Parts: sequence; structure tokens; C-alpha cells
Amino acid sequence: MLKAVFDFVLSFIGIVLFGWVIFLAWLVASFETRSNGFFMQKRVGKDGKLFNIIKIKTMKKVDGVDTTITASNDVRITKSGKFFRKTKIDELPQFFNILKGDMSFVGARPDVEGYADKLEGEDRIILTMRPGITGPASIKYKNEEEILAKQKDPKKYNDEVIWKDKVKINKEYVKNHTLLKDIEYLVKTI
Repeated sequence: MLKAVFDFVLSFIGIVLFGWVIFLAWLVASFETRSNGFFMQKRVGKDGKLFNIIKIKTMKKVDGVDTTITASNDVRITKSGKFFRKTKIDELPQFFNILKGDMSFVGARPDVEGYADKLEGEDRIILTMRPGITGPASIKYKNEEEILAKQKDPKKYNDEVIWKDKVKINKEYVKNHTLLKDIEYLVKTI
């Protein structure tokens, strides 16, 4: 309950303080992609339920490229998208996901279908909490796109190395989370 109240209050404050940044980023992304500057995608949330995540659009459609794994050298990333991704401005609209109750500030990142929804056994403990904007796995893999860009087969490396490590880290987080640790993860993220 305390975590939910903390998330609600902090997301409301975030929207008040950074609403203008979200609006400007949306305008730039809309202009550059010639479409709605908000990116919405189904993600796996608490209890395995799907929800629409809201982010600033940082990629454009490129014929023949259809993967959910993104490396830093991905041809789909727009010029402004590189900046938004590097500064994490593209993540700010998720304050609305938190306000709505789909997400938390700290937790496992919400994945596309095919990952979190396929968790089995003890690993499903990750789905007992709302997914977060940041968390220990997000902090460890803050440069995930650069790591993937160096791999011969980014999807295979993601699936066999990064994903498995994230599951281990996120299980540990769920088992031992506290509000104080959440604040610590937020400070490390900033």
C-alpha cells in the first residue's frame, strides 16, 4: 500500500514538473516520424495482464526490419530518438502508466509478449508486482543497446544471456524489496 501511494504521489509530481518536456518531446517525435509522437505497445504487467505502455516514439518503420530487440546501431532509431533514448526522456510518459496503476517506479521492466508471460515456476514471482520504469536489472543493463550492438546475434544474446540474468536479478528484487531500496534505485537511476 505504501509503495502504491508513493508511486501515485511521485508520478503526479513528475507529470507537473516534466509535463512540458513530455509535450515538447511528443511534438518533435510527431514531426520527425510524421505520426503520433507517442509510442504505445502491449506489455506484460502484474499477474501477466497486458497493458499499453506509453513512451515517446524514437523509431520509424523500416521495411524488412521487424524485431522487438533494439541495438544502439538500429537503423529505425530517429535522430531525436537517439537523444531521447540516451537521456531517457522517452520514458517520461510512463508517469501516466504509474498514475493509472499499470506500473510502478521501481520493479522489473515490462516486457513484450514472449518473455515475462512465458515465465515458469518460481520465476513467475516477478509477475506478482507491478513492472517498473527502473530497477536493479535496468540499472545493471542501462547500456543494453550498446551491449547488443556488439553481438553477432543480438536477439540470441538477449535471450540466452541478458534475459536470464534479468530474471535472476528481478526475482531477488521481488523477494527483498523495501521502500527504502526503491528510493535508492531511483537515486541511482537519476
